[in-house]
Parts: sequence; structure tokens; C-alpha cells
Amino acid sequence: MLSNVVCLLTDDVNAFELGVVSEVFGMDRREEGLPLYDFAFAAPRPGRVTVHPGLPVDVPHGLERFAGADLIAIPAGQQFAYRDFPPELLHALREAVARGTKVLSVCTGAFLLAQAGLLDGRHCTTHWLYTDMLRREYPRARVEPDVLYVADGPVITSAGTASGIDACLALVREEQGSRVANAIARRMVVPPHRDGGQAQYIERPVRGTCDDDAIARVLAWLQEHLDEDATVEQLAARAHLAPRTFARRFQQETGTTPYQWLLGQRLLLAQQLLEETDATVDAIASRAGFGNAATLRHHFLRRLDTTPNAYRRTFRGPAVGAGR
Repeated sequence: MLSNVVCLLTDDVNAFELGVVSEVFGMDRREEGLPLYDFAFAAPRPGRVTVHPGLPVDVPHGLERFAGADLIAIPAGQQFAYRDFPPELLHALREAVARGTKVLSVCTGAFLLAQAGLLDGRHCTTHWLYTDMLRREYPRARVEPDVLYVADGPVITSAGTASGIDACLALVREEQGSRVANAIARRMVVPPHRDGGQAQYIERPVRGTCDDDAIARVLAWLQEHLDEDATVEQLAARAHLAPRTFARRFQQETGTTPYQWLLGQRLLLAQQLLEETDATVDAIASRAGFGNAATLRHHFLRRLDTTPNAYRRTFRGPAVGAGR
């Protein structure tokens, strides 16, 4: 159950990363049928905290606010990669995780988790500028430099800046289903899911931006025809490009190949249908472009390490706003 969220503030926390956490978990969207989180700021010592670049914020709660939290979110800070954090803060984070609380860091917030020992033996990431430093300073951390975010048990770490949105929405999706995550993403005007480095995988019905108009037209067409087969040559013709030119420009825009992009989109649609409809696995496989249930199961196992039926049992939840 994800309902009680604490955002940790220390001096020089970055305003954007703080805004990411606040936007996802701190907004009252009950009129839209979405859950209201019990959201609060906490600091090692209650009082005035200066958010970079110079915004004063009065924080009413100390570390005692961690008690009962389902999630502690840690925005990045200007010197997080280089500073020493108070021992009482490190202890409070370890105690919270031991109680079952999830922790989520944005960008260099991972260094705070590393100091607390919470990245030891865990897969993790941070901004690409600091991944080598994180690996060097904390050799027991299993740093993955090429991903947007990593969830390893109760610890979620994300890469630079906007990838914090990806991590927050992924957690909402896991805890409360794709309908809630999609609705929050739509409200924020961001794609509810991106996959593979900086590649954009835009989940229906939200579309992201694309600087290449020819590729954008193809992406829009593919979104509406996920159940149809199309070769690179056919897609290139639709973009009025030579196949090699199309493949190169598609890779530049999305960070992946047309096949992998299409596969990712089909899996996202299948996940959504499994969560939100009573359609059979065969019907979902056909609607999502996999043709049959066996092919859908194959790709679910390869990408998600589970089967469609197991996924439905895990993630099928109540109506929007009811929580889990």
C-alpha cells in the first residue's frame, strides 16, 4: 500500500528534483478519481531549509516523520556526491528500510543511500556524470550506468533529473496499477513509461514529443496499429525515407530499433489490458500484435520474468482511487 510519503529535505536540495517528488505525490487529485497521498517534508532537524538556488522552505517535521512512512523520497542536492550526512539521518534511513519502508532517490540522492549502506549488494544508478564516482567510492554497490532507474528490493534509484519522474511513476504503477500511473502522467504531460537509457517509450494514450516530423508520423501511426505487422521498408516508405536513413533517424529519436520500440509498446498495451479488462490472454495477444498467447507468454517471460496470467493476478486491482 502506498499512501504515506515523506520527502527528505536537506540544505541545497535542488528545486527541480524536489518538484518532481512533490508533483507526483504531493498534489490533491481526488476530483480526478486519483488517490491522495499523506505527503510531508522532513529534515534531520525541523526548521528553515534552503533549496537550491536560494529558496527558503520551512520544514515542520524531523526524522520522527519517517515512522509509518510507506516511501521516503530523496531529491538530489548540489553537493550530495561530496558531503557527509548526519549519522542520525543514516541510521533513520536504515531503520526505515528494515521496517519495510521503500526509499527512492533522484539523481545524486543515491549517494545518501550509499552512505547509509543501503546500496551495498544492490543494483543502483545515478546521474551519468557520477556513476564512476559512485562505483569507485562505494565498490559494494552494483552500479548500472545506462538505465533510467533501478528497483532492487525496497531501494529505488534513478538517474539524472527527469528520470526521477520515471522512477516515481514506475513505483505508482507497481503499487496502484497502470490506470493511476497513466492518469498522473497525463496530468503532468509526460510519458508514463520510458525504457532503455534515454529512449522514449510512450505508453498509450499519452504521447511524448519527437523533433523529427517524419519519425513522429510513423510513431503516431504505429501507436494506432500495434496489432499490425510492418517491416522497416514499409515504415520507411511511410516516412518517405530510404530504409537505412529511416533506421538511423529512428534510432536517434527513440534510442532503439523499430522492432524493439514496437515490442516495448506492445508489451505495455498487453500489460494495460491485463490490468484493466477481462479479455482472455488470447484476445489480448491478438489486440497487442503478438498473434497468439504463446508468443505473448514468450515475450513476457523474456522482458518481465513472469507470465501474463501471473502478471494479471499480481497487478489487477480495484478501480482508480481505491488504492491497493
